[in-house]
Amino acid sequence: KTVTLYGWVQRRRDHGGVIFVDLRDRTGLVQVVFNPQTAPEAHALADQLRNEYVMAIEGVVHARPEGQENPNLPTGAIEVFARALTILNPSKPTPFPIGDEAVDEVLRLTYRYLDLRSPQLQQAIIKRHEVTRAVREYLSNQGFLEIETPVLCKSTPEGARDYVVPSRVHPGEFFALPQSPQIFKQILMVAGFDRYFQIARCFRDEDLRADRQPEFTQIDIETSFLSQEEIMNLNEEMIAQLLERFAGAEIVRPVHRLTYADAMDRYGSDKPDTRFGMELINVSDALSSSGFKVFAEAIAGGGQVKALCVPKGAEMSRAQIDALGEFAKKFGAKGLAWVKVGEPAEASDNSKTVSYDIGDTPVTASFASTVMKFISAQEAADIGAKTGARPGDLLLFAADRKSVVAEVLGRLRLKLGHELGMINPKAYNLVWVVDFPMFEWNEDEKRWDSLHHPFTSPLDEDIDLLQTSPGEARAKAYDLVLNGTELGGGSVRIFQRDVQNKVFQLLGLTDEEIQDKFGFMLEAFEYGAPPHGGIAFGLDRTVALITGADTIRDVIAFPKTASGGDPLTGAPAPITPEQ
Repeated sequence: KTVTLYGWVQRRRDHGGVIFVDLRDRTGLVQVVFNPQTAPEAHALADQLRNEYVMAIEGVVHARPEGQENPNLPTGAIEVFARALTILNPSKPTPFPIGDEAVDEVLRLTYRYLDLRSPQLQQAIIKRHEVTRAVREYLSNQGFLEIETPVLCKSTPEGARDYVVPSRVHPGEFFALPQSPQIFKQILMVAGFDRYFQIARCFRDEDLRADRQPEFTQIDIETSFLSQEEIMNLNEEMIAQLLERFAGAEIVRPVHRLTYADAMDRYGSDKPDTRFGMELINVSDALSSSGFKVFAEAIAGGGQVKALCVPKGAEMSRAQIDALGEFAKKFGAKGLAWVKVGEPAEASDNSKTVSYDIGDTPVTASFASTVMKFISAQEAADIGAKTGARPGDLLLFAADRKSVVAEVLGRLRLKLGHELGMINPKAYNLVWVVDFPMFEWNEDEKRWDSLHHPFTSPLDEDIDLLQTSPGEARAKAYDLVLNGTELGGGSVRIFQRDVQNKVFQLLGLTDEEIQDKFGFMLEAFEYGAPPHGGIAFGLDRTVALITGADTIRDVIAFPKTASGGDPLTGAPAPITPEQ
């Protein structure tokens, strides 16, 4: 068949007169042959071709000679014999090889149009399109309407800084770019659009990390009249289908539910990675009267002692264990106690041989460490039974306030899980975390902050706690977590003005501030607001996890740097006095 093809020169090779060119576009590569005998003019012009030249050819498709097929290329069974060649545009030598991921990131972002020519990034952007289209199809089939909400909004506190836009026609007054469409989507529920979604652009002026950008995209969803369980079921099915279709995962439904309290207790995180065990074990009961001062004082002060049992960790050197202690100090630990569990040995000041049962299995082991001189044999046996420690394991202990213990051991658990190869990189473990606290105490400002946002409804049985014990009130909030990363978070919303007022007041807002910032929303609640709830998923983050990208920058066409700048255009930049 005669074809006309357009694209870029990936590579040019001259084999004794016959020139071979790998022609590339976003659909892939094809080999083009320029033969001086059959197409002398095209061959002469092909001698000028260099990498990244833009070209058009007319030619005939042939099967490659037997034995010369390329099984690694989708077009590897054929080649195109060129009859005519047009050089549409030459290219300067590129500042880095296309597709070289080792190039400095700022240089790659400065020439992002070249970086985006790499097959890896092109496939990531294509996959993003496919995921977005699948989301639209799923939600549309579920009766949702895609509705746009404003980008120029009123500034309202949502936990991060707003980007603000001065108004020319209202001097001294400002719009804010939306951190999320939260208020507008709730107002859409009041308006009767009971199933809404939007692929929404959002803006937050906050410090960047691998999974943060100043502008990002949400799959934003809101529904009326559905229970929390119905909202969760509808959304977990969407995410499960995406993972099965695009990542080849096998997702068991219903997705496991884990309360916030259990997640923090067992994993030290409200974003638990459940692909491996090694959970945090509370050993406070076994050590409540310990002779080890650090443990005893932590427990007496209302804190706790927890342990990690590291399988075969006793093989670690003292230097490796000391390095773990330094790591723990970065997250608030004053130190890290440890015990090596070994085969029974002769007792000494620093070791004790103890017996205990793990389930129905009796175990006898030696506990060795400098802390053992302060821990009795009975305490050691109780610790062994609680942690399930066997000879060859390493026990790591943190003793402090509950929040510090969770942070330290949660971080250590993830670090060791990765370093010891305990995590299956091909596994996709989804888990819902539910029953979050409504509020967290802001020690600096001596007031309560919303853990999620101030529009989240308390559990029915906890409404009275808003007045008596706000710190104990739980929320109808739910986060969907994949492999230790929060994909999205949502909640059942407050839809009654009096309850919403109570929450605003608890957060320290005066009546005047409430009216100024949220008066329009509260008034809407007085005109027949339905019960409603929703969720928002990070589209960038979801696509990054599906594609295995290291950062969300690899699935965004034009991301910002870690400092929030754009090397391609030079933004942000000064503007003229006239502007």
